[in-house]
Amino acid sequence: MTLYGRKILVKGAKEYLKIKLQEIRKYYPDGECLEIGVDSDHIDLCRVMPPKYSVSKVVKAMKKNTSKSLRAKFIFLDKVHCDDKSVGEKGYFVSTVGMNE
Repeated sequence: MTLYGRKILVKGAKEYLKIKLQEIRKYYPDGECLEIGVDSDHIDLCRVMPPKYSVSKVVKAMKKNTSKSLRAKFIFLDKVHCDDKSVGEKGYFVSTVGMNE
């Protein structure tokens, strides 16, 4: 999550974010998170999802759940990002991974 080019994810927030990203399994139980990489300004996920789920809906659920939780736990985020209730940028990038990767 980049907030206007500022690096804001401190160690505690990174660990909490990893936990919240795993909780998406409540909503999409047959998906699996293979890898989570959290940097100070972005997040990399490698996730297996059955084709019955829309990628955009899964991403939206992850962003909504993590943003709300991060803002509740880390109050300083309200001071850093104030245009709406989102913590991260509005966009995202998705790519597919082959069977051998």
